Amino acid sequence: MNHAVSKRYKRTTTYLIGFLVLAVFTTLAPFVYIAMSSFKTQISLLMGDVAFTPTLMNYDEVLFDRTSDYLQNFTNSVVVTSISTSLVVVIAFFAGYSLFRMRWPTYVVNIFLIWSMAFNLIPSVTLASAWYDLARSVGLNNDYIALILAHTTLHLPMALWLLASFFREIPRELEDAAYVDGASFVTLVRRVVTPLMMPGLMATGILIFVFSWNEFPVALALTNNDTGTVPVAIAKYAQEEEIKYTQMAAASVLSAVPALLVLLFGQRFIVRGLTAGAVK
Repeated sequence: MNHAVSKRYKRTTTYLIGFLVLAVFTTLAPFVYIAMSSFKTQISLLMGDVAFTPTLMNYDEVLFDRTSDYLQNFTNSVVVTSISTSLVVVIAFFAGYSLFRMRWPTYVVNIFLIWSMAFNLIPSVTLASAWYDLARSVGLNNDYIALILAHTTLHLPMALWLLASFFREIPRELEDAAYVDGASFVTLVRRVVTPLMMPGLMATGILIFVFSWNEFPVALALTNNDTGTVPVAIAKYAQEEEIKYTQMAAASVLSAVPALLVLLFGQRFIVRGLTAGAVK
């Protein structure tokens, strides 16, 4: 009997390991292909050469060619993503505090969260033209401010939903004790609530940063050559008469670096944040 159970356990373990290996390969294979393509020439890529001599020509063209706006677009992405992510986290934090700590009726909280979820389900491309008309009507077309406000609006519902579970896990008794000790609202938020919410805030900020960094339809509608972001810059290599696959691959690899660094830096916060409250 023990031998049969041990054999079944080994077989299950083997299947699980094989499944994990397949999942990792499926996930990494496209990125590995793009990374390899970025070191090929256009002819070598189109001919499907497996063995090739690596070249940095594509990276040189993307970064230093006089006709390339990639570095400017990269800087634009850093500015827009950083500011919009900061705004989203701060607004979602105080909105969540209001919903779960102020004396709102339960139905108001539920309706607000359902409305936020419904808005989050709307594809961003359907809102791009409306935001473009609104930005143009107030003189903010092709401006950083319009894109920052659009990204803030687009990602705020998701941040609110992510932070909602963390507010539910903070015991009210801690806040009541702080008030009894004479703490003001500012002191309470700064010294009690924020430290307890830090894993959730970090996890939310990292995820919103990645989503904002990769957002394309709204950025395409609200920007031009001077204010475009990284996804818009990558799309420029798909021209009407020619698609520069290798330059597009090089630009894609470069664009993935900031998001990967942020994820590597904050992975422990993401794990702690997304699993908070799962185990009492």
